[in-house]
Amino acid sequence: MAPIKPWAFRVMRVSGLAAVMLAFSALSACGPSAPAAPEAAAPPVRAAADDTVPLKATASPTLAALKARGRLNCGVNSGLAGFAFQDERGQWRGFDVDFCRALAAATLGKADAVNFVPLGNAERIGALKSGRVDVLSRNTSWTFTRDAGQGVEFAGVSYYDGQGFLARKALNLQSAAELHGAKICVQSGSTSKANLDDYFRGHGAYTAVVFPSADEARAAYEREACDALTADISALAAARSLLANPTEHEILPDVISKEALGPVVRQDDTAWTDIVRWTLNALILAEEHGVTSKTAEADRKASASGEVRRLLGAEPGYGALLGLDDAWAFNAVRQVGNYGEIFDRNLGMPSALRLRRGQNALWNATPPGLHYAPPFR
Repeated sequence: MAPIKPWAFRVMRVSGLAAVMLAFSALSACGPSAPAAPEAAAPPVRAAADDTVPLKATASPTLAALKARGRLNCGVNSGLAGFAFQDERGQWRGFDVDFCRALAAATLGKADAVNFVPLGNAERIGALKSGRVDVLSRNTSWTFTRDAGQGVEFAGVSYYDGQGFLARKALNLQSAAELHGAKICVQSGSTSKANLDDYFRGHGAYTAVVFPSADEARAAYEREACDALTADISALAAARSLLANPTEHEILPDVISKEALGPVVRQDDTAWTDIVRWTLNALILAEEHGVTSKTAEADRKASASGEVRRLLGAEPGYGALLGLDDAWAFNAVRQVGNYGEIFDRNLGMPSALRLRRGQNALWNATPPGLHYAPPFR
């Protein structure tokens, strides 16, 4: 007798089960028939990408708190030209300030529903963790120790930077390597001092002249208490714009660190992290699709792009996944502008800082930069 193949056992089991089911059906047909139960209509749900798990928004305690008070509490720099400063009328302006306004527009529908809380380096993380502010939008570098060890979460990168040096043109320096033996002004409570130590381990010696604030470090440099000033290159451009004779100073070509700056939130509210992260992504995606503060209204009504329609709320249901209404991203872009508009207004060539996009260009720009948002779908 030939051995029975394993697959034959499976066929036999299935056939036996079918026979039992057929007999049961025949017996059932002989008895009285029960009335059929009405079928309940299944509630519509938006399915996940694998069509197995319904998507559902997680409630955010931070969002609930700011909605109750009617304002977003946003931690910013106490004064950094181009990023966060008060103008002659006392109005807050700058790149980081505009992100706070975009977040307020997304969550509360009004870009001016913000309390700006000026914070120094030493107090910024504590103010966030204690709940004094809902988000930190304050030129803060994303580092391992901050992310893993301080109980905070970086929601994304809004500005790619690096540490450099500002020096007088009269010194005729070609490279930071020529600063061996120099006095260098640096702000305390930042990553800048540690980066200096790392750099000069391979480039000789230096003397650090440390100050508690960026303003004090800049003032000391201007009165020649040190030979060079070090900070993120964006901060150096801001400092140079405030000197009595900006054209007499230059930023050296060396970049001695990577500084990924972005909004920071507490680690205990992942739903709020998603809201902050996707507000930033929305600003970047809007620029990629050419949606501006001036065109957002028309694009919402007439765009043929599915991603634009989802982003601006023309196709409903996506805002609910963040606990927001469908106009959240539309409000942010229409009231504040897309990423490129915010950059140009505060930091770009039309501004006092005259910074080029460089690494902060979009991934598909010419030349390309580093900004890239995940798809909105």
